[in-house]
Amino acid sequence: MSDEADMSLESGTSSCSDDSEDSNTIDPIGIYTMEEYIAEQSVLHNLLERISMKIQAKIKAQQAGTSRRRSGFNRRFIERDHGEGHQRLVTDFFSEAYDEKRFRTRYRMRRPLFLRIVHALGEWSPYFTKRTDICYRQGLSPLQKCTAAIRMLSRGCPGDAVDEYVQIGKSTAMECLERFAEGVIDKFGGEYLRGPTTTDSQRLLQIGEDCGFPGMLGSICCMHWEWENCPPKWMRRLNHSDHGFATVVHEAVASQDLWIWHSSFSVVGSINDISVLDQSPLYTEVLKGQAPQVQFSINKSQYNMGYYLANEIYPECDVFVKTIPFPRTEKERLFAQYQEEARKHAQRAFGVMQSRFPIVLGPIRYFERATLAKILQACVILHNMTVEDEKDMASACFDSDEPTGTSDVLPSNIKTGPANCLAKILQRNATLCSLPTHGSQLRSDLIEHIWQQFGPFGDK
Repeated sequence: MSDEADMSLESGTSSCSDDSEDSNTIDPIGIYTMEEYIAEQSVLHNLLERISMKIQAKIKAQQAGTSRRRSGFNRRFIERDHGEGHQRLVTDFFSEAYDEKRFRTRYRMRRPLFLRIVHALGEWSPYFTKRTDICYRQGLSPLQKCTAAIRMLSRGCPGDAVDEYVQIGKSTAMECLERFAEGVIDKFGGEYLRGPTTTDSQRLLQIGEDCGFPGMLGSICCMHWEWENCPPKWMRRLNHSDHGFATVVHEAVASQDLWIWHSSFSVVGSINDISVLDQSPLYTEVLKGQAPQVQFSINKSQYNMGYYLANEIYPECDVFVKTIPFPRTEKERLFAQYQEEARKHAQRAFGVMQSRFPIVLGPIRYFERATLAKILQACVILHNMTVEDEKDMASACFDSDEPTGTSDVLPSNIKTGPANCLAKILQRNATLCSLPTHGSQLRSDLIEHIWQQFGPFGDK
């Protein structure tokens, strides 16, 4: 009897649970019809399509250049094919399509020299190596970056002028130019922006003696560079009265072979040659006794300090030999002619550098003075590298097997000390600029020497 009761109890329990489950289950047919279900699915499908269309529109807008900066401003993003730009450069300039002459016309230097610079900059910084971004897209090659910098230097053009061919943006091109200048200064400045060594000074003395000026170490001159975006607070101090606009001054010493041996960039307030000279490292080295020690004889007179040819604006010092503004005799006229011809070496070097790199010829649009100094130093270094590579005049100016004439360079003997150094500086300054009669004696001896060498009855 107990078993039958249990079975009846279980069957009753199961039937109750089935009834409760049937009561909790919702039948869709009892809520809405099939037509209503199809209409709901259609609404959901349309909503998904609209969401998908909005997402695709945003993606296309980003690709077209309407992405948003973090600062809230809109910027243009142009999808550039860096690989195509690199391949175009290789096909046009680093293959048989362009010969050496055409390459030099575009790059202002020969191809091996340019590749040497590219290789050196690749060792200097990873910036000038081929890399990929976070999305594994191919970046700019070292050839593209160096080509953009060289074209901006050699054409004086803005950053967006190299976009179409090199496939590089304006901001990236400006960054390439500044990095390129820094790399050139760091890698090649120690060799191509140095002062003359003893061997160099001996060669310069030989060049000067061949020109009729024993003891000459070069010619000195200044170049004015227009600064278009000069800050207003400096405008008055840099506004040159002769030019009518703000300029910065570049002082240089060059030799007959167009090599620039000294380069000095002016500071704020230096608007002429004299104010540049007062702060020039060249004159400071002379005062400290660190200039090359030279011995030479002219017209039976002995001298122990080299000199530079300069124009009339420079002071009356032993280190500068100036022309005669109003020559009266034949000797003076002949001296003025040879002095003015030899003095043009620095101006010729400026002219060649400006023709190679017109960025230093026209108005510069940068705001930072440090950037201007980097660009100018890089142009001087590239100019000297090109002069050495092409050897236009340097090979014919001096032969180490020839005798050096009456000029000689002594070994450097530089002594420094806190008190003794200052006393010697004051003594040299007084000797150089307080006794104009000594400079007049040097010029008188040069007048007689040039007359004996190049006059009507001269030896040459």
